[in-house]
Amino acid sequence: MLFEMENNKDLGAKPAVINIHHEAICNQNFRTAIWTGKDLQITVMSIPVGGEIGLEMHDNLDQFIRVESGCANVYMGCSKQCVKFVGKINADYGIVIPAGTWHNVINACPCPLKVYSIYAPTKHPFGTVHETKLDSDLAEE
Repeated sequence: MLFEMENNKDLGAKPAVINIHHEAICNQNFRTAIWTGKDLQITVMSIPVGGEIGLEMHDNLDQFIRVESGCANVYMGCSKQCVKFVGKINADYGIVIPAGTWHNVINACPCPLKVYSIYAPTKHPFGTVHETKLDSDLAEE
């Protein structure tokens, strides 16, 4: 049996059918976990005008980010001191970020940047909702 999304709640590790485009476009939070399994997680993000994901690196997980709406500048590098501009992307582009790669995505449009992100293995606790980047930063501490 397959389940459909309800009210942007994390479905946990149960089978699901998700209109990922709709979930990403309608999400108003900086980050909302919508599916968290044992080895994979899907979040949707809304990055405000001029906002960014923030320079970060994940030692133990690979990440995929897909732009559903808006445009962004992408930066990546092998160390915090070697992060360089990779390019400008817009809707329908994806970013593949191997474990150990420093990266940042900065909204470069006059509207919120809507993306979804897939982490393998999971990154955030089940049910994570960060209304703002500040909430996300505080949760990381």
